[in-house]
Amino acid sequence: MSIREEYLFWRLAHLFVVEQDYHLARLSDHRDEIWLENFSNKSAQVVRIVRKNLDWSSTIQRDVERASAAGERIRKQVIKRNLTVLNLYVTPHAPVDHNEQNITRPFFFPKGEKTKVESILFSQEDMAEAIERLQQLLDIPVELNDLNAQFEEEAAIYQRAVLSYAVKKNEEDQQLFNFSKPFFTYLFITVQMAIFLMMELKGGSTNSENLIRFGAKFNPLILEGEWWRLITPIFLHIGFLHLLMNTAALYLLGAAVERIFGRMRFLFIYLFSGFTGAVASFLLTPNLSAGASGAIFGCFGALLYFGAVYPKQFFRSMGMNVIVVIIFNLIFGFTVPGIDNAGHIGGLIGGFLATGIVHFPKKWRLGRQLMFLLGTAALTIGALWIGLSDGQSRLDANSVNLLAQEHIQQKEYGEAYQLLSDYVDGGGEGTAETYFFLAYIELERKQLDLAEEHLQKATVLRQDFHEAYFNLSLIYYERGDKTRALELAKDAQRYKPDEQAYQDFIAELER
Repeated sequence: MSIREEYLFWRLAHLFVVEQDYHLARLSDHRDEIWLENFSNKSAQVVRIVRKNLDWSSTIQRDVERASAAGERIRKQVIKRNLTVLNLYVTPHAPVDHNEQNITRPFFFPKGEKTKVESILFSQEDMAEAIERLQQLLDIPVELNDLNAQFEEEAAIYQRAVLSYAVKKNEEDQQLFNFSKPFFTYLFITVQMAIFLMMELKGGSTNSENLIRFGAKFNPLILEGEWWRLITPIFLHIGFLHLLMNTAALYLLGAAVERIFGRMRFLFIYLFSGFTGAVASFLLTPNLSAGASGAIFGCFGALLYFGAVYPKQFFRSMGMNVIVVIIFNLIFGFTVPGIDNAGHIGGLIGGFLATGIVHFPKKWRLGRQLMFLLGTAALTIGALWIGLSDGQSRLDANSVNLLAQEHIQQKEYGEAYQLLSDYVDGGGEGTAETYFFLAYIELERKQLDLAEEHLQKATVLRQDFHEAYFNLSLIYYERGDKTRALELAKDAQRYKPDEQAYQDFIAELER
């Protein structure tokens, strides 16, 4: 192998690494085979350059098959639908039984035919054709010096340029991923674990009243002015499994985002993502909710922003894994009941927008950041205005009943009655419990006719509602209709035969 082939080998490597920004993925010990990657290049995502003597065409065919198998492994690793490997042979002379058509014909990996290998032979006999074909495949100009001269010095220069450039790019990539050490990630993990322990000691993390007390996202109270409930849910979790899964996700994702963007940027990204997740949940789901999932999806959004700015580094390191995990979690959220997917999507979008506002450490892009800031402010204000201007649609019967029950327990009958009647009068679909609570307050106020009407609705909506039957029995007893009172008391006992109060009341009526 002459210095001519060595020069050509490193000149081609320089073309891809330095001029086309390919990443040096692998270099053989003898420096006669090099693998390069650039997954944002549509013409050839992988380039392989080989410097060797080729005696027979069968040698090339077997080598192409091995290259296609290696390319297929790369395709599966980066989860690409299709992959093109540009296979360049640098050799003094073409094989004895050389057939140009056999070499230039694309070869597909047999299983699935998703990995294609395009081969070009750089030999003294085929140099002009090889350069022309390379230009056609890549759609770039390829300029090579007079290959009939001796190029020992030039070969060494190109070799040093390629290797030094690759080392420099690798160092720059490492700096991108290691700007700072995590601090707030571990702080948030500590805080959410401490709050979870406090909740367990104060009544349990799955207790709805306890969750509301600690600051869960609860639409009726947000509409009453408790806007801080759009932030506090980030630190609450419902059950140990919920805490465990979010803590593990925060440990992995949060640490990665904090290393890339730095502590203060991560703090803003995490909190703002949790906020936008809660806002999206407030707009789209009336259910009581809590958890760091929105903020964690915000970390996914931050990584997607990283991929938008640095696509090569993103897809070379973690890109497809991040995208697959996001898609899997969103599908899981849409198919499994009880998961606040609106909060997840809101957090994902919020994380992307927040990262666009702060951008990367020491890499200001003031125009772009200002556009992100103005756009994010407009979206956030618009979402809050929509949510607060049409508060009735943010409620459901369960949340209204829960808050009304809390008011009743505190003997705040006026607040409870106003909440329930506003919901029903505003077109809300009340449940049996909604009408039972209305009737309970009306009984306290001696409004027997209204109480009777609402208790009748409660028994229609839930036929086994024994408390409603018993309260109806009390109304008729109060009116002096003991026969009807006895019938209703027996209905209550039928649905709950062990209730002593029902037994005693029936016995009194029968006497």
